[in-house]
Amino acid sequence: MKIAAQPAERHPYLRRPNHTILTLSLPILASLIAEPVTGLVDTAFVSQLGTEPLAALGVGAGSLSSILWIFSFLGIATQTEVAQTSGRNQHRESSRAVSLALAMGLFASVLLALALLPGGSFISQLLGAEGLVLDLADQYIQLRLLGAPAVIIVFVGFGALRGLQDMRRPLWIALGINIANIALDYLLIFGWAFVPPLGVAGAALASSISQWLGALWLLWQLHRRLGLSRDFDLRSGLRLLRVGRDLLIRSGALTLFLLFATRVATQMSAEAGAAHQVIRQVWFFAALISEALASSAQSLVGYFFGSARMATARSVAMSCTGWSLATGIALMFLALLATPLVALVFVPPDATAVFHLAWIIAALSQPLNALAFVTDGIHWGTGDYRFLRNVMLMATFCAMSGLALLPTHTDDAFAGVWLTMLLWMVIRAFWGVARLAPGIGKSPFRRRMSPKC
Repeated sequence: MKIAAQPAERHPYLRRPNHTILTLSLPILASLIAEPVTGLVDTAFVSQLGTEPLAALGVGAGSLSSILWIFSFLGIATQTEVAQTSGRNQHRESSRAVSLALAMGLFASVLLALALLPGGSFISQLLGAEGLVLDLADQYIQLRLLGAPAVIIVFVGFGALRGLQDMRRPLWIALGINIANIALDYLLIFGWAFVPPLGVAGAALASSISQWLGALWLLWQLHRRLGLSRDFDLRSGLRLLRVGRDLLIRSGALTLFLLFATRVATQMSAEAGAAHQVIRQVWFFAALISEALASSAQSLVGYFFGSARMATARSVAMSCTGWSLATGIALMFLALLATPLVALVFVPPDATAVFHLAWIIAALSQPLNALAFVTDGIHWGTGDYRFLRNVMLMATFCAMSGLALLPTHTDDAFAGVWLTMLLWMVIRAFWGVARLAPGIGKSPFRRRMSPKC
């Protein structure tokens, strides 16, 4: 799918807006769902090993995913840059932007892996892990770090292709990564023939191997689609760092909150830590469904913003917001209906008592989640990074203050962790919508429209 190769005045969105949004979103949806499905499979496999291995998976996967997600700013900035340069028909600039982001991402990820390899136990202890949970989480972190450079290559490459509104290549690559991960999960966690059972460490090794397979496939596709180049200089790198500064701060605040929430839940008890891992995985699964619309909004808004058609960019934003809110309401009802099934399949029996109330709160938050995610995508598309940074800092400060007040000596307060998650999303959704309509502050959507609009 190469929609962006057409002039802006002939873009399919102008003729069939809802069809175009859905055509772009469905492949993204499939690719985004693939990863949490693998996370759910990890959870289901490891839950058969007991409560402590499952809590260790929660600590290890939560910490590494959150730390690596800090570097997602490279993918977000690349997607916006490629979408806007495509709108201006500056295809050489798109190639240079992608190549630079890949080079910077590889350099940063190697430094990250070298810095964190000796510190797996320290990270796990910060999240409240002790005893066997600490040992297993440390093993998981050490092995997952081997795949850190591959994860960042995938961030950048998916951002580049989606900026071009090429949604199918990321879909096939994501499916390949996750099919390989699931197959390797079973083999390495439980063992088979000459392969010994590795338990939680096997889940980590499966993730690292599958990510590298996907990264190599993606680099080949990027070379075919855009052509990778060494035609960039220090000034270009500094500009990307300035663009990514606000996103990095935002990602850091997001990561800090999610890690602190995991720490609070883990410190309450192993049962609360296990229940948090289950709810967190399903919550992310539902959230990424809304992210499909957010990513489509980012690419379309960025494309029309780059081509100076702000009225069309605003139309995209409003359409995607409506679709996302409807999706969030549907997810809320589905989550409520699925409560007994989730408890039966994923929750260890000794964690059931602390699970139910927190799960209900997470389910009721879905419409707000959808609004927060789609408005993130819209404002990414215009490059309104500073505003998104400030909103995330505000939401994180308020929600972490709530978490700090929760007692950690009892798992009865576990539902409070998810009440603070709800507060976090309320703040993000409110300001995201207000920036769009009526367009508070220096919103790009309040700029004078181009005559081409």
